Amino acid sequence: MTQYVYRFGGGVSDGGKGDRNLLGGKGANLAEMASIGLPVPPGFTISTDFCAVYYDEGGQFPQGLRDEVATGIAHIEGITGKTFGDAADPLLVSVRSGARASMPGMMDTVLNLGLNDQTVEGLAATSGDARFAWDSYRRFIQMYSDVVLELDHGAFEEALEIAKEDRGYFLDTDLSADDLRGLVDEYKGLVEQQWGKPFPQDVHDQLWGAVGAVFGSWQSERAKVYRRLNDIPASWGTAVNIQAMVFGNMGETSATGVAFTRDPSIGTRAYYGEFLINAQGEDVVAGIRTPQYLTVAAREAAGAKPASMEEAMPEVYGELAKVFDLLETHYRDMQDIEFTVQQGKLWMLQTRSGKRTAKAALKIAVDMANEGLITREEAVARIDPMALDQLLHPTLDPKATRDVLTKGLPASPGAASGHAVFDSDTAEKRSNAGESVILIRTETSPEDIHGMHAARGILTARGGMTSHAAVVARGMGRPCVSGAGSIAIDAKAGTMRVGDRTIKAGDMVTIDGTTGEVMAGEVPTVQPELSGDFAALMVWADGVRRLKVRANAETPLDAKVAREFGAEGIGLCRTEHMFFDAERITNVRQMILAEDEAGRRTALDKLLPEQRADFVQLFEVMAGLPVTIRLLDPPLHEFLPHEESEFADVAAAAGIAVDVLKRRAAELHEFNPMLGHRGCRLGVTYPEIYEMQARAIFEAAVDVAQRSGAAPIPEVMIPLVGTKRELELMKTVVDKAAQIVFEQTGTTLDYHVGTMIELPRACLMADEIAEVGAFFSFGTNDLTQTTLGVSRDDAARFLGTYVERGIYARDPFVSLDVEGVGQLIAMAAERGRKTRPDIKLGICGEHGGDPASIAFCEKVGLDYVSASPYRVPIARLAAAQAALAKRD
Repeated sequence: MTQYVYRFGGGVSDGGKGDRNLLGGKGANLAEMASIGLPVPPGFTISTDFCAVYYDEGGQFPQGLRDEVATGIAHIEGITGKTFGDAADPLLVSVRSGARASMPGMMDTVLNLGLNDQTVEGLAATSGDARFAWDSYRRFIQMYSDVVLELDHGAFEEALEIAKEDRGYFLDTDLSADDLRGLVDEYKGLVEQQWGKPFPQDVHDQLWGAVGAVFGSWQSERAKVYRRLNDIPASWGTAVNIQAMVFGNMGETSATGVAFTRDPSIGTRAYYGEFLINAQGEDVVAGIRTPQYLTVAAREAAGAKPASMEEAMPEVYGELAKVFDLLETHYRDMQDIEFTVQQGKLWMLQTRSGKRTAKAALKIAVDMANEGLITREEAVARIDPMALDQLLHPTLDPKATRDVLTKGLPASPGAASGHAVFDSDTAEKRSNAGESVILIRTETSPEDIHGMHAARGILTARGGMTSHAAVVARGMGRPCVSGAGSIAIDAKAGTMRVGDRTIKAGDMVTIDGTTGEVMAGEVPTVQPELSGDFAALMVWADGVRRLKVRANAETPLDAKVAREFGAEGIGLCRTEHMFFDAERITNVRQMILAEDEAGRRTALDKLLPEQRADFVQLFEVMAGLPVTIRLLDPPLHEFLPHEESEFADVAAAAGIAVDVLKRRAAELHEFNPMLGHRGCRLGVTYPEIYEMQARAIFEAAVDVAQRSGAAPIPEVMIPLVGTKRELELMKTVVDKAAQIVFEQTGTTLDYHVGTMIELPRACLMADEIAEVGAFFSFGTNDLTQTTLGVSRDDAARFLGTYVERGIYARDPFVSLDVEGVGQLIAMAAERGRKTRPDIKLGICGEHGGDPASIAFCEKVGLDYVSASPYRVPIARLAAAQAALAKRD
C-alpha cells in the first residue's frame, strides 16, 4: 500500500530535506528542522503523490488516506496532550500547502482549524483568555469561509470594520471578548446567508474540507499563472501540511513574524524581518497591521518608533538569532523563516531558501563563497541566469529632478516609470498593447499575479517588507514600493490622492523600489554599474564554461554594449536591418524593383559605401574577434513600397515612371514571403547583391586591419541554404570578391564562408553541405518555424493553449523544442563533423539567450551561442551552469 502521510515532531521525522519532491519544500524542511532539534510544532505531511490521486479521483479521499490521517492526528494528540474536537481541551491545527518549488501566497492556508461553538469555550477555559479564544474563532470562520467555502471575503472584512467603527476602535486588538463573540455570531449569519447552510461544526468535516481546498488551490488560476511564469510543471503537485497550532495572539508575550537570515533586497549579512505582537501569521504578510522591525539597527535606520523585537522580547530574540545562524549553516543558503512566539516560547513554523533580488542573489552567493560556506562553483550554479536581467537595464538618474509625492517602504529594488493603473486586468490589457504601466493597489492579493507580471512596477498603500506584494515582486524582479500609507486609493474611480494632489488612471508615475520614493511623471535613467559581485561571479563563470558567447548585433551601439557585457565576437549581423534607415530604403527599393542587372548595379553602387561604413564600425568594436555577417535575407514584402509617396521617391531615384514600379511591385508580390524569394535564393538569382556585400565586408576588414593592427575575422554567412550547390555558388561569389579586394589593397586576411542552417533539409544534408561550409550557425527561429510548420508571427494566438495542455512544455520560440528541432540540430552537428571535423558550430536565434536551450547546446557540443547584447551575461552564466551540470 502506498504511504501518503509522513510525520514530524516529538522525536519523529519520517522525512527530511532530501525529500522535497515527495513532501514539498515546507514538509521536507519541517521534518528536517524537527530532526535537528529545533522547536517545531508536531504534525504530518500528506505527500505530493496524493495530489495527482486527488484529481484522478475527482476530489475524493479514499479510506486508506483517511486512516493514515487519523494516525497523523493521533501523533499530534500524543505529543500535545490535546484531543482533536475535545470540547474541554481542544487540539487546533493549521492546514497549509507546500509544493516542491516555493510559490509564496499562491495557494491556500487555513489556521485555527478545530474550533466550533463548543471547543471555543474549552479554548477560552484552558488558555484563561476568552478574548484570545473568540479572536481565534473569528479568524477561523473568516479564513475557512474564504478558502474552503469560497464565500465573499469582502463581506467579512466589512463586518469587522463596522464592528471597530461602531466602537471607535482602530485596531483589531482593541475588540473585547464580548465584541468578538458578537462578531462570530455575525460571521455565522453571513455564512448561512451566502452558503445556505450553517457553518460546519464537525471538526473532521472542517479538516477534510480544508485539505481538499489546499489540494484544489494547486489548479487555481493564480497558481497556474505563477507556474507558467516560473516554469513549474503542473505534474509536480502540492503537499498538504497539518500541524498543531501555536498562537501568537495570546497577549503581549506572544508574537508572530517573518524573517530572513540576510537582507533579501541587497544581500547584506544582517537579520531582516518583521514581527507583530499579539497577532497571527496572516496579519504580517497580508498588511492588515503595520509590522514592527526585528532589530534595533533596522528600526533606527527606518526612523521607526515602535520597539523592535530585539528590544521588546530580548530573550526570545536571542534564541531566534541562534536559530538563524544554525539554519543558514545547515542549509548553506539564506533562509526565509516563519516563527511564532506563544507566551514567551519560540516555535519555528517554516524555513526555506529565501526569494531574493538578483542583486541580493549575487552578493549572497559571492559572500558565501568568500566565507567558505559554499564553493565558487556552487555560487555560479546558484544564480538564476534570467534573474541577471534585473541588473542589466537602466536605473533612475540620481541627478534627475524628482517630483516626489510620498515615500513608502523600499520593498523590491529597481525603478520603473509607467501609466498608473488600479486593477490587474487593466494592467495586463495595457501592457499587452505595448504600454508601460505601474500597478497601484491598496494591497495586492494572489489574484493580482497576472497584473503584477504585466506591470513595470508595483505600488501599495498597505503592507510591509514581507507582504505579498513585496515577496512576489522580488521574485519577479519588479520594483515595488509598499506601505505608502499617505496615499488614498479609489480603485473604482481610478485615482490616487496624496495630500492635495491627485493622480488619475493613465497619468505617468515613477517608483524607486530602492529608496521607496513615489514620483509624479517620468524620471530619466542611467546605465547600471556592472562591477563588484557581478564582475566576480562572471569571472568565476567564465572559468568553468566551455561554450563561447557571442552577440547578435548590427549597430555600433549594440556591439559596444555586447563587448561591455563580455561578448566574444558577433554571431549574427543581420545586414537587412542596416537598410531600413530612411536615407537608404529608397536605394534598396530601387535595387529590388529594378528589371535588369544594370538597374540593380546602379542602386548597389549607391549602397556599397554605406554598407562598407557599417562594417567598418562593427569591425572597429570587434577588432581581433570573429564577426559573422549574414548576407541579405529580406522577405521582399518588408522592403516593397506601399504608400504613393514611397513609390514617388523610388521613381525619382531610378528615373522610372511610378506606374512601371507599381507593376513591378505587383510582379514581386508573394503569398508566403517567409518561404519565398529570400535568403540565398536572392543571391542565386541576383548574385550581384551578394557580390556588393562581400566586397563591402572585405574592404572594411582590410581598412580596420591596416589602421588598428588587429585584424577582424569575417565569417560570411549564406542564409537559408538547403542544398550543397546553393552554398557552392554563393561561396564562389564571396571568394571572388575577397580576392579582388586583397589584390587591390595588397592585404590578405583570414575569413570563413559558412551557412545558416534553418531548413530541415539542410540538417538532413549537413554532411554534403559541410564539404563547402566552414561553419554552421543554426538559425533556430526559422528552423523552429520550418520544422514545426508554425509561423512565429501568428503562433501567439494558440501556443499558450498548447503549453497549458502539455503539447509543448514551453513556447518553442522561447525555449528550444529539444525533442524535435533539437534532434535535427544534433543530427546536423554529427553529420557536419563527420565530413569536416574542425567545423565551427553555433546557434544565433533568440534561443541563444535562453538557459534551457544553452544547456542543450552544451549537451550536443556546439562551439558557441549568440544572444542579444543584454542577454550575453545570461548566456555566459547559463553556459557555465551547463558545463557544471555535465560534470555531475
